[in-house]
Parts: sequence; C-alpha cells; structure tokens
Amino acid sequence: MIPEAVRTRSLSRRRLISGFAGIVGLGATVSLAGCAPAGKPELVPSDDEAQAAATVRAFDNAYDPPEVEITANQAVRWDFSGPAEHDVVADDGSFVSALQTEGSYTHVFTEPGEYPYDCSVHPEMTGVVRVRAATP
Repeated sequence: MIPEAVRTRSLSRRRLISGFAGIVGLGATVSLAGCAPAGKPELVPSDDEAQAAATVRAFDNAYDPPEVEITANQAVRWDFSGPAEHDVVADDGSFVSALQTEGSYTHVFTEPGEYPYDCSVHPEMTGVVRVRAATP
C-alpha cells in the first residue's frame, strides 16, 4: 500500500506538470495567433482578364515599384515571387488578395484617387496606387 503523503505528492506533481503544459500550450496558441493577419478584410476577386497598365512585383518584403500612377478604368497587376507569403490589402478594403508565394493578382481601378495598401503580414511593405481621372 502506498502511503497517503506519497500519493498526494505524486498527484500534486502530476497536476503541476499538467498545468504547466496547459500554460505552455495556451502561450503558443496566443503567440501564433499574433502572426496571423488580424482583421484582414474579405478577399476581393482578381480581375485576371484585365490588361494591366502597371505591374508591381511583391518579393523580399517590398513592392517594386512602391508607387504607381494609372488612369481610371485601368488595372494594376501584382506579381508575387519568393519564399515568403505576401498579399495586397487596400486601406479601404477595395482590393484584397490572398496570401501567396507565387502568382498574381489584378485589380481594375474605376474611381480617381489615392489607394494606399500594404501586406497584411509585413506592415513595412507599403505602396500606393494613384488613379487620375480619365480624359473624355
């Protein structure tokens, strides 16, 4: 028969280890959740059939060129390459691509204005699309 003090100590140790494992698991979950894009707007489908008036390359945590200027009713295409996932997310949510390591995303801009955007997982990646009014 196991003495009561030994059995209690063994149960306490087991509870301590279980509690510690739970805290570590919770910490890992919270840490990984911090890597996910928080509050990313709903995806906006790519206008793949549109001819691009400007092309931006997304790679190595940068957009090249970071700023483009087009006329209303023209499109911009973003080409993705490299080992890290990137996307384009307009500040106003008017264009939002999926995260991807390769491929492209195209958006037709119908209204004049400035459209700042960034990468949802690399906030240092920023760009701007400037859209001029179409001349009649």
